[in-house]
Amino acid sequence: MTRTDTASPLLHVNLIYEERPWGTFHILAESESFKVKRIEVFPGKRLSYQRHARRSEHWFLIGGTAKVTLNGKEILLKSGESVDIPVGTKHRVENPHASEKLVFIEIQTGDYFGEDDIERFEDDFGRTA
Repeated sequence: MTRTDTASPLLHVNLIYEERPWGTFHILAESESFKVKRIEVFPGKRLSYQRHARRSEHWFLIGGTAKVTLNGKEILLKSGESVDIPVGTKHRVENPHASEKLVFIEIQTGDYFGEDDIERFEDDFGRTA
């Protein structure tokens, strides 16, 4: 993790990259109160149906089409559109396209961003509790 000299002492710019079975993400920036990720979802893949107790999320699509599920209701979003996911909302994003990646920016706000703040209800990769 690298910190820029001109940034607030609480802001870390790090460009951490991780691969998952559904795609990849880069952590672009984080502090004690937010985290920003660039997420790519492979064609035909989806993330787990989940909720968080300590953070909300805002997704802004920059490429592709997203099928978003919020508390059981599905909506389609295209590049340039966004959605807010309040704390406690069950949510999932899926790439319904057969050959094009879905790319979006995720902005998390709250007081905790650890993996143990994910309650999974459905998961294509066996990660439910």
